[in-house]
Amino acid sequence: MKTVLISGASIAGPALAYWLHHHGFAPTIVERSPDLRAGGQAIDVRGVALDVVDRMGIGTQLRAARTRMRGMSMLDGEGNEIHRSTDSTFSSGQLDNEDVELLREDLTHLLYERTRTDTEYVFNDSITALTESESGIRTDFEHAPPRTFDLVVGADGLHSHTRALTFGPEDDFIHHLGTHLAIFSAENFLGLDNWQMWLREGSAGYGIYPVRDNTELRIAAGFEAPPLADGYDYRDTDRQKALVADALDDLGWETPRLLEAMHAAPDFYFDSMAQIRMDSWSKGRVTLLGDAGYCASPLSGQGTSLALVGAYVLAEELGRNPDAHHTAYARTEDRMRPFIALENPGGPATQETVDRAKSAIDLDAGRHLT
Repeated sequence: MKTVLISGASIAGPALAYWLHHHGFAPTIVERSPDLRAGGQAIDVRGVALDVVDRMGIGTQLRAARTRMRGMSMLDGEGNEIHRSTDSTFSSGQLDNEDVELLREDLTHLLYERTRTDTEYVFNDSITALTESESGIRTDFEHAPPRTFDLVVGADGLHSHTRALTFGPEDDFIHHLGTHLAIFSAENFLGLDNWQMWLREGSAGYGIYPVRDNTELRIAAGFEAPPLADGYDYRDTDRQKALVADALDDLGWETPRLLEAMHAAPDFYFDSMAQIRMDSWSKGRVTLLGDAGYCASPLSGQGTSLALVGAYVLAEELGRNPDAHHTAYARTEDRMRPFIALENPGGPATQETVDRAKSAIDLDAGRHLT
């Protein structure tokens, strides 16, 4: 049985592990975090990605975990309502369609529970070196002893260490979109009832929405700015919080309470809005999946769907070509690139763009390839 090491235990990695096992491979997932990562924003599963989760047998659970938003209000910098909608929200789009919005951590847990009996999970560790030979790829780890696998897949996100080890520095592939985003949780100090609040003034703003039966808030705060200076440490949360506080300082309404909650949040996350663009996602026995290789525009709402569909397609092509990974990787790119190309709007995605993108791939096309 061929062995595959997957770096990353968020969404793309466990989804790939499920389908690899389905096709007769032995998957191992290594994850830097000591456990599944908590927190994060609400994410969307759309179009053909819903077919993927249904085929995994978790569609019913996924839909049961969906958010139940009734609408949203748009506020000016002082908190005055300037627009409201009961038809759509900025986080999930139209409310009357079949797309599913749920918390990232809920989907991660669903995928973990679906795969943990058939997948080896190694937490609190990471890859430090990859050395390829004719018989496999030797992998050195930060803590565990070296092991050799048949294939390695980097599903470790925008700042993929697997990509850096295999293809070179991140700066060669990352394209910043001029915006930075922080996400964190707080108690529902606004008493919101399945209703979102979005405030923006100038180049900064934030969105607030309730989760967990309205007991908790998820807050996404952003500001426009060029890429941060060279040498910036994207794990320096104290500096990141200072950047967010400075950007939001002139905003009114509940901004002081929001910033107070941010400083106390145990699950604070911050990063630039950016895309990874590569001429090829594979090199030798290594390939990239999801954000590590083809990070969608965060404004497109397609990142999660790309991860789920990419996992399905990659595993299917490896199943069709178990002894020819180069062929499998190439066919995966041929099938996935048109899907990705459709979901890169330069601004907030229109409903037409979302509808066109979310089903712009045929899951069953692979069986027709010769």
